[in-house]
Amino acid sequence: MFQFGGAKTKPVEVVNIEERPPMFHPPLPMEMQLVTVDWEILTPEILQEYLQLVEEGKAPRQAYYALTTKDYENISNNMAEIKRYTRDILAIVEYYRSLDDEENEDG
Repeated sequence: MFQFGGAKTKPVEVVNIEERPPMFHPPLPMEMQLVTVDWEILTPEILQEYLQLVEEGKAPRQAYYALTTKDYENISNNMAEIKRYTRDILAIVEYYRSLDDEENEDG
């Protein structure tokens, strides 16, 4: 034991309590706010009408984009993949949150 100026110090008992700190759960991001897309299919007849309006100077000022059938399939597959990935990630987040909830109930 150490003595300082004649005073005796008492031994201190150190107790370690192992406790897991609470898990931080950040809020989920805001749900996707998708906007609608208006699809217009240019058949030969509709294209002919549009070209007629262009010649008359009455055509609407808008650009048209073309997709092949394969490109459209690719967009569709990509959207399905995004949905799958999002669903899987949310399932993982929910799993880990449930583990924390179970620990809180047990503790």
